[in-house]
Parts: sequence; C-alpha cells; structure tokens
Amino acid sequence: MVNTAESSSATAAFTPAPQTGDEAEAAPGPGARTRSRISLIGTGGRSEMYIRAIFGDHADTAELVAFSDVNPGRVEYYQKLIQELGAPGPVASFDPADLTAFIQANRIDRVVVTTPDYTHADYIVESLEAGADVVVEKPLTIDAEGCRRITKAVSETGRNVVVTFNYRYSPRNSALKEIIQSGVIGKVTSIDFNWVLDTVHGADYFRRWHREKKNSGGLLIHKASHHFDLVNWWLSDVPERVFASGGLKFYGDHNAAERGLGPRPERGTPDGGSPATGDKDPFALDLRDDERLKALFLDNEHHDGYRRDQDVFTGGITIEDNLALVVEYQNGPRLSYSLNAHSPWEGYRVAVNGTEGRAELEVVERAAVLSSTDKKTVVDPSATPVEEEDAIRRNGERLVVQRHWEPAYEVPIVNGAGSHGGGDKLLLSDLFNGPGEDPLGRPSGYLDGLRSVSVGIAGNRSLESSVPVRIDDLDLGVDLRRA
Repeated sequence: MVNTAESSSATAAFTPAPQTGDEAEAAPGPGARTRSRISLIGTGGRSEMYIRAIFGDHADTAELVAFSDVNPGRVEYYQKLIQELGAPGPVASFDPADLTAFIQANRIDRVVVTTPDYTHADYIVESLEAGADVVVEKPLTIDAEGCRRITKAVSETGRNVVVTFNYRYSPRNSALKEIIQSGVIGKVTSIDFNWVLDTVHGADYFRRWHREKKNSGGLLIHKASHHFDLVNWWLSDVPERVFASGGLKFYGDHNAAERGLGPRPERGTPDGGSPATGDKDPFALDLRDDERLKALFLDNEHHDGYRRDQDVFTGGITIEDNLALVVEYQNGPRLSYSLNAHSPWEGYRVAVNGTEGRAELEVVERAAVLSSTDKKTVVDPSATPVEEEDAIRRNGERLVVQRHWEPAYEVPIVNGAGSHGGGDKLLLSDLFNGPGEDPLGRPSGYLDGLRSVSVGIAGNRSLESSVPVRIDDLDLGVDLRRA
C-alpha cells in the first residue's frame, strides 16, 4: 500500500457517505448550480486549505464526499475540523486501497491529491482510470517513469489533471509576468534566480519524509518545481537542457561531525514527553510547541511510527541542501538558478535581462531567524507572513525596472488578504469556479506540471552523471515543446 499524507499505516474500511436515499436521488432543480463531487486523499498539512475552501467560500460549487488517509488518527483530526466548520455530520472515509471502487460507486468528479510526492503518480493514474479528474499538489510526480504513466493515462482517458502552482497567483510574481509580457525590457536573454530557505523552513525538509530522495525527488523536485514553473510561465517557454551541481553541505551526520557538533538526539520532541533541558536547540522541532503539528503527527505516530521531528543532523539524508543549475530554453534564454536551504534569512531574488533593459524582483519573507527560542510554528513565511526586527534587512518586496539609457523605476505590487499575498484565494477560485479570462495565463494543467518537474528530473540525472542532460532524452511520454 502506498503512503498518504506524511506517513503510512492502515485505516478503516470504506465508510458510507452520510446521505439519505432521497438526497442521493434528488436532481438539481431549474437554475440550480451543480456542485462538483470531490474526494480528497492525504490528510496531512496541505489538505486543510482545500477542506476549508470546500466548507467555506466554495460550498456552493463543491461538495467533499469523502476523504482518505492510511493513518486513521489524521482522518479523525479532520473530521473534528469539519464539524467546527459547520458540517451537519461526519464526512465519509475510505481505505486508499479502495480508491477506484469508491470513485465509481459514488460518482466522484474530482480527486484532490495531497499525499507525499512519490505516491502522486499512483493516485493520479488510478483516479483518471476510474473516471475522475485530478487536482494535485506540486510536484506532479518525482521521476520520468511517473511522468510516462500519467501522460499515458491522460491520453487514454481524456480526463483532466490540474497542478496547483499557487506561486503564479502571488501578486509580486504576477507583476513580474506583466512586465515581461509587456515587452518593456525587450526579448528576454537570461534570468538569474536565487532562492534561500532559512534555518527554520529549510531545515524542515531534512526532518520529514522529504529527506530521502526516493520519497521527494530532492529539493530540485519537491521545492524547486515551484520555481521552475515560475520561470517557464514568466518566459512562456520550455526548458530544453539542464546542467546541475550540488550536494549535502550543511545537514546530515557527516557535516555535523565535521563541525564538531557532538552527539545529538534522534528527534526534536523529547521521548516520553519529558521537558527539554538547557538552551533550546535551534534545529530541533518539538512537536509539542505547535498544537496542530502535535495533533496531526505526535498524537498519531502510534498508528504508523512516522516521526515528523527527526534531527536534521542524523544519517539517512539523501537529498542536497546546496544546488546550482543552468537551464537552456527553447527560444534562447538561459536560466542561472541556485537554492540554499540553511540561510539566516528567507526569500528570493530574480533578475530578468532583456534586449531593452532589466527587471529585478527582490523578496524578503523572513528577515532573520534571531535565536534558538524563535517559534517554529511559522515554518513557511511565504504562506504565513511574519515580522522580524532587523535594522538592515526588512521583510517586504520590491520590483524595479530599468530600460537602457533610462533611470530605474519601481513597479507597485498590490497584495490581497490571505496566504501568498492573496494568491491562494485566486487559485482556489479558479479551481472551484472554473478559470475565467486571464491575460497572464495563471491556471495550469498537467503539461505545466511536466515542464516544471522535467527540469528537476534532468537536474537529478545531471547530478549523478556530471554532464548536461537534454529533456527530450528523458522520454516523458509527450512532446513538451511549444508550437
């Protein structure tokens, strides 16, 4: 059985949906809006956004018929949340092994997949073949074989797959797209893109299931697929060749020993719930500090043994924490990309060079991680903005454009309410209401998902071989080039 959410175990068998015969047979009246029948698989942290949307702003267009996870404790956690959101009763649950039967017996329209990356291809293909469309969290999948299976299933079933690239909807990234698309800097020749994850957010990938490349594809797939999609979208172009370099330079037992860190506990939460002693380890995640993480994972690890709080300096880490790539594009631009996962601040810098000028976007999402007592509850500051006092570096964003032989000017960025500057709200509207006219082309399909992971897959092969890799040679099952 494949894993869901953040871990694995068995769950209860299929639970019937709580509806009466009359409700099951009733047809919508004249002018009534049909609600999409949705099943969600994987009840880790990412599922909450969809559940809240279905029981909130999009209750008129979507119905959560059931959800599923291999860990029954997490299913129970979300049952309680659903009641808090005002549901009249519990939602059905089913064993992930019964996905096909559940889809077909309950006329499921769409399956939302929020499981670990290495399970995506299995659930996407099974859902498509069972007759449902799919919404999947990035990345689409982690390797070329998964891509081939998905492209084959899409071709044979004619069904739809949407990859939720919410970064496209962030106002700052949309503003840069508008600048490039307007032609004000001319034809793009190159992009320099540097992303830094701090020692709260970056470290978190090295204590969870992501730390093994067989589960996540490494940060080139799990994290950077967001970034590669942004570049593909900004340029309206397709990557062709990738050269990568990188390694595990900070986390892991070898690096800890080299820096003389000494013996360390295997996890951040003290065994038996005993209180921590001495100064708090800045790299330790005590699950008791976050009520939600405690309820989702610590309280449920007896079901499957999954530890959400592994020490980042233990053995068994097979992903890289420092990466650099050069990517060549179909229409000529070149991308220079770097990722660091142990920075003292978090954010990114993008410089787009064109034949008539240059655009520069600088984003500071967390100006500093100041001490070992900093709360770890805000792991991802791009989703949940934080304020840190730093006299030199300030949280914020700035987009500057300068044409040749002209002074620079700043482009205003207007943020909305909610995560990612209001971008998540726009994404959810497109998902549940259907995308409307969008001159920026933000809604994404499975080809966009393939194009983004193709860079990471090629990058991983380049890391192994130390030579450039052509994306055509990956044989992903479909021609990714644009006409």
